[in-house]
Amino acid sequence: MRNGSQRAWLILVPMAALAALALGLAVACGSTGCFSGSADILWALRLPRALSAFAVGGLLALAGALMQVLLRNPLADPYVLGVSGGAAAGAMTAMLLAPAALLAWSAHLGALAGALLATGLLFGLARGALLHLSGSISGIRLILTGVMIAAGFGACMTLILTLAPDARLRGMIFWLMGDLENNLLYAPACIALLLALVWAWSNAAQLNVLAHGDAAAQLLGVPVLRLRAVTLLVASVATAAAVAVAGTIGFVGLVVPHALRLLLGNDQRLLLPACALGGGMALVLADLLARTVVAPTQLPVGVITALIGVPVFLFLLQRGRA
Repeated sequence: MRNGSQRAWLILVPMAALAALALGLAVACGSTGCFSGSADILWALRLPRALSAFAVGGLLALAGALMQVLLRNPLADPYVLGVSGGAAAGAMTAMLLAPAALLAWSAHLGALAGALLATGLLFGLARGALLHLSGSISGIRLILTGVMIAAGFGACMTLILTLAPDARLRGMIFWLMGDLENNLLYAPACIALLLALVWAWSNAAQLNVLAHGDAAAQLLGVPVLRLRAVTLLVASVATAAAVAVAGTIGFVGLVVPHALRLLLGNDQRLLLPACALGGGMALVLADLLARTVVAPTQLPVGVITALIGVPVFLFLLQRGRA
């Protein structure tokens, strides 16, 4: 145990230092170049945006790691259960109906409401899967339920895009590809990441046991049903918080946990905090690229994560198969 703790600190402390360096770089650099801009730009615009990116990336990666443990599937990601679809549909509904003066806040609140609706549907429709003690069967049922929920919300989004006026259509599409420009909710996002990480850290030992199967966990006294339900709830709420702040951003919650598991192993006491740090750092750097690569034009951060995430994930798949 002592050696494991020393290894964890030897890995997490340098990762935290690299994350702080990435945050500093994101604050220092922008469309006007590095180490330029007034104090108002640095502290009022870039710092909140960098903190939003870190919190969103950390939430997505942590949710992905929890989903992979829960479903015992290393290819699961935070969006597999339809929560992001509900958030996107809620945000787009708010953007379609809200007055222009309240558009920013209404999109965030609509995303949160839609994500919570999707989570409620998931718990209601997949209750039998949660009560079933066979991990593989319950995982398949959860995934299928999430896929159907996502398909339903996808149809709603298509309808909303069809009905949206031209003045709001571009904003909706940009939000769907990931938008960190509006950073009003960076403080709640950071608090959500902290709370999710504290829960994950305190339950990491039980999650290690759960990863070996429900039967083994029960024999060792782990409250399997409660742990699975709370894990699903924490992952769903983390995803909801991330999507409510920044829209739908893919690959962070899939690639980061998968890559770190290959590098660090499957000990959740190390993997979960490493995912929070690695996901946050990854999205901060991706957002920095989105702001600077074709400056002054700003790209959706989801485009950057997809362009980087696809080849990286294919490489990880080939490495894992080898």
